[in-house]
Amino acid sequence: MNHQSKLLINLSLLLSKPTGITVYANNVFPYLKSLQPTLLASQQYQDFNTYLVPNNLTPEQGTKGHLNRLLWTQFKLPTIYHKLQADLLFSPVPEAPLYTKCRSVVMVHDLIPLRFPKKTSPLTPYFKYYIPQVLKQAKHIICNSQATAQDICDFFNIPSQKITPILLAYDQQHFKPLDLKEEPIAIPYFIYLGRHDPHKNVNRIVEAFANLKNNKNYQLWLAGPTDKRYTPKLIQQAQELGIEKQLKILDYVEYEQLPILLNQALALVFPSLWEGFGFPVLEAMGCGTPVITSNLSSLPEVAGEAALLVNPYHVEEITAAMEKIATDDEMRSQLKTLGLQQAKKFSWEKTGQQTLEILNKIVSRSPHL
Repeated sequence: MNHQSKLLINLSLLLSKPTGITVYANNVFPYLKSLQPTLLASQQYQDFNTYLVPNNLTPEQGTKGHLNRLLWTQFKLPTIYHKLQADLLFSPVPEAPLYTKCRSVVMVHDLIPLRFPKKTSPLTPYFKYYIPQVLKQAKHIICNSQATAQDICDFFNIPSQKITPILLAYDQQHFKPLDLKEEPIAIPYFIYLGRHDPHKNVNRIVEAFANLKNNKNYQLWLAGPTDKRYTPKLIQQAQELGIEKQLKILDYVEYEQLPILLNQALALVFPSLWEGFGFPVLEAMGCGTPVITSNLSSLPEVAGEAALLVNPYHVEEITAAMEKIATDDEMRSQLKTLGLQQAKKFSWEKTGQQTLEILNKIVSRSPHL
């Protein structure tokens, strides 16, 4: 066997402001080093073979970036694959060239655009027509939870033996309990971390907070990028409920700041209607912050017994959980202990090793050898 790299890892869509997919890809590919892969990326990586690709293929260029990447994947990637005599393409998203001889393993994070379709979203046709074809052709599919694996079977009729769920992880050096005694908090606050899209259920968090008995003693902080489609509605809702003074909208929060915000919060309130994985739940538990989250999708897989699980469609359950955490010191310290124990079960090394095992099996079954 010549020393050509048999495995290509597609990092063409990595962002400078890391979202879940970028965090996933950046943490997993270092564990695949023993396969001597070639990275398809717009910058060089130390200790790895890198094949440079254009730097305009990411969501940072908006819809145009996505379109550029899909065209590049379909028309340029097969040429690179054959030129490098590759045997397998690993993609951290469900994208691969269709109707070519490129063998692929792809990662699916969630099927939220199919569960909560938006009429005008370009993601809807992408998930309806392109992704099922990619998944049918893939040699194997990796996903981030049992919940996502089930969705892939249900939506696309794909046999479960072709899918391996591998739970993700978090940065344990970063999200940890901090000693912040010097900075007393003026008013105790509940925090939500994430976007403002409807399926994130932020409107019910706002309503649940407004229903708290002594809500004047607390604040609700929303951390995560604002969105002109949804954020104004949340502000209007807070005004109508008379809590606009207690609602603090922080917009995108720098990564450095997140552990401080989580450590100082009474609890993370994250009753999302659906998550493929749910990083904020794990990050909060890693900080020893109590968590309120949903009893559906992947969230119970991440939270285990270490969080208060609520039905996200029932506002009164969210309020009751917030009430418990606000008033019961013993419950808070118990959730802190359980959360820290639960978070220890997740590591990128585990995620990386399990991914390596799957790719190793498929590369070694290569037709070229």
